[in-house]
Amino acid sequence: MSTIVTLLVALVVLAIPVIFVVGAYNGLVKLRNRYRNAFAQIDVQLKRRYDLVPNLVEAVRAFMQHERETLEAVIQARNAAASARESAVAGDAESMKRLASADSGLGGVLGRLFAVSEAYPELRSNQNMLNLQEELTSTESKVSFARQAYNDSVMAYNNKIEMFPSNLVAGIFNFAAATPFEITDDSQREAVKVKF
Repeated sequence: MSTIVTLLVALVVLAIPVIFVVGAYNGLVKLRNRYRNAFAQIDVQLKRRYDLVPNLVEAVRAFMQHERETLEAVIQARNAAASARESAVAGDAESMKRLASADSGLGGVLGRLFAVSEAYPELRSNQNMLNLQEELTSTESKVSFARQAYNDSVMAYNNKIEMFPSNLVAGIFNFAAATPFEITDDSQREAVKVKF
């Protein structure tokens, strides 16, 4: 009888660390998948924004024929941002930096475009432009919310891999810290103002 009790105690003592490791590992996987999903939501909203830019340029082109350089800068920045978005890997520091930089560049040239467009009263009253304004404003809000959700998910994941005792499991299974989506240029911290 005492052999059975000793064996049961030994099994329980061995089971506790195994249960802890499995639970910590599954928790880390869940948090990693959550931040990856949150990044996918940013990706969807950025694609939507980048898809709206050619429509914006076409609508503006008819009114702003003397602003060819500005329109070309918008298209180049849009293409650079779209390329950075396509190559971005959730949580990877370098690709997140490239994406944030390209996105900031697009925001800057869009800001310039909107500033120049103020000189064209007929453009500000065009129904197509008003519809694009509404779409862009909505998209900017969605991008901001998606970034916030991603950064919150990254923080929860990074906290888990840094805190004891789950950091032991993270180290054993090579869970690397994720990088949040941060704006590097202070001038880009404000959302693009879409105003016609």
